[in-house]
Amino acid sequence: MDTDTYLQVLTAIARRFNAARVVWAVGGSMLLYFKGIMPDFHDIDILVKTEDSEMAKAVLAELGTLKLSKPSEMYKSKAFYELTIDGVDVDVIAGFTIVKDQVAHDCSLQEDEIEDSVQIGGETIPLHSLVVWRRNYKLMNQAEKVRMLDEALHTGSTKNSR
Repeated sequence: MDTDTYLQVLTAIARRFNAARVVWAVGGSMLLYFKGIMPDFHDIDILVKTEDSEMAKAVLAELGTLKLSKPSEMYKSKAFYELTIDGVDVDVIAGFTIVKDQVAHDCSLQEDEIEDSVQIGGETIPLHSLVVWRRNYKLMNQAEKVRMLDEALHTGSTKNSR
């Protein structure tokens, strides 16, 4: 699938989340793409504040079909919504919790961790913190992404998106 389709879906989500005043941010590989760290991505990962999870779910239900999620031993988030919009896989997480070595790590979105944004289709797309995602990827045992982030953060070679 081409990048334009992903960006159109993200813009549609942004339009509705922003209108509903949902506190949210893009994370995962799409964040790394926007910051010039990864050349591509294959889905859209969005974090929302825990208290906005029901509003986010209602908004998403208007856009696509919510899927049933399988329970996971590694993730114990308060809310996790998977859906497909125009063929694009979207994951929305509230109260993001990663379990590592039998310890639950609260990785919930905090407003002060929204460090940047991009403008797409006239909408503001908030971007989560790279430092926070370095921690998340370390907890998820994603060594290659940790290495990429270490290199980008050390050299300051990320795109300034605002």
